[in-house]
Amino acid sequence: MNKRIVKRNGDELFPLGLGAMRLATKNNSIDKEVSKEYILYAIENGVNFIDTAYAYHGGESETFLGDILSLTDSEGVKYRDRVKLSTKLPSWMVRSREDMDAFLNEQLRKLKTDSIDYYFVHNVDLSSVMRLKDLGLYEFLEKARADGKIRNIGFSYHGSPNEFKTLLDDFDWDMVLVQYNYSDVNAQAGIRGIQYAYEKDIAVFVMEPLKGGILAGELPEKVQNLFDSVDSNRSAVDWAFSWILNQKEITCVLSGMGSLDQIKENMAIAGRVEIDSLSEDERDVLKQAQDIFDSMMKINCTGCGYCLPCPKGVNIPDCFKIYNEKYLFNKKGIGPISNAMMNYYMVVGGVANKQASAGLCNHCGRCKRLCPQSLDIPNELDTVKSEFELFGFNYQIKFVKNIAMPSINRISKVFDFFKNS
Repeated sequence: MNKRIVKRNGDELFPLGLGAMRLATKNNSIDKEVSKEYILYAIENGVNFIDTAYAYHGGESETFLGDILSLTDSEGVKYRDRVKLSTKLPSWMVRSREDMDAFLNEQLRKLKTDSIDYYFVHNVDLSSVMRLKDLGLYEFLEKARADGKIRNIGFSYHGSPNEFKTLLDDFDWDMVLVQYNYSDVNAQAGIRGIQYAYEKDIAVFVMEPLKGGILAGELPEKVQNLFDSVDSNRSAVDWAFSWILNQKEITCVLSGMGSLDQIKENMAIAGRVEIDSLSEDERDVLKQAQDIFDSMMKINCTGCGYCLPCPKGVNIPDCFKIYNEKYLFNKKGIGPISNAMMNYYMVVGGVANKQASAGLCNHCGRCKRLCPQSLDIPNELDTVKSEFELFGFNYQIKFVKNIAMPSINRISKVFDFFKNS
């Protein structure tokens, strides 16, 4: 099976790791049966790196994984012994040296393990690491490793390219976790930062390979036509993963897979793609696709959800997703109501669910402080509001919810009656 080597410790990793930030959900909680099924399938079929974090799924993710990995396979081997386990110190919650120990000990209990194989300092840039350094971060990490509680030390980066090298040089890191995909070649660490880490024998793990799903499924028409000109049977996910896995600097791609079908598709791609296997034509097409996305993307949101929950109830990722999709896909609607507008009404406007629209924002700034992309979220929400929440928006929502939708449902029932009679 296709494996990649972590140079510093010799670990052989399958190129695809399972990220536990986007597990299957049910009633706003982890769907344990569905998630258990595909996690065990992934392990049984070769995935040997699983990544989680203290904050994922509102704190549920680590506990759930601890339960799953405590199970044994058909030969009596614990699943924990078949994988390398990764989790993260919640940097933004740390206020003292004692907090670091408390979080790590809690994580070990939740994960039901004596040691964490890969321990990342979560969601940091240079300034946040320097704050933690003053509190004793490096001493904490070294002691935890000496005590056997963690084995490899790294950080997940959400800063600017010009600070990444400085941070890499400030400590003897074993690995880094960076956002990287063909649409984000120069974002955050960027390709130059990744190459620098590789030169220092620091393992490079990749998050957001599909940019929160934007690079999967339906693509802008121009991008799809480009890909079809090379291979009309190749999926959008295949193109995205192939671009990353083609590069020798990448150790493992972490994907937040939420179904068995996604596991199977992504594993098949990761098991097939070799380093430097893309042709010149394929690389050129992906560069053109990158340029198209750059020209069309309005808000560079990955949908990670770190900004949630919003105190006023705004569904920030969905607001940005709908806004971006309006310009990425340029779909027409029926009459004066565009597909994007109707989607906005239904998803965040309050027609189908509780209202969670951009107009609820009061600029408290909490989301801005938490955003890994450093987006000015309140101002971006103002942009979304001006696009979708036209004069009389709240009255329009009431009309659609209380009059239009019931009427449509009644008409549909009449059609169904005659159709089936």
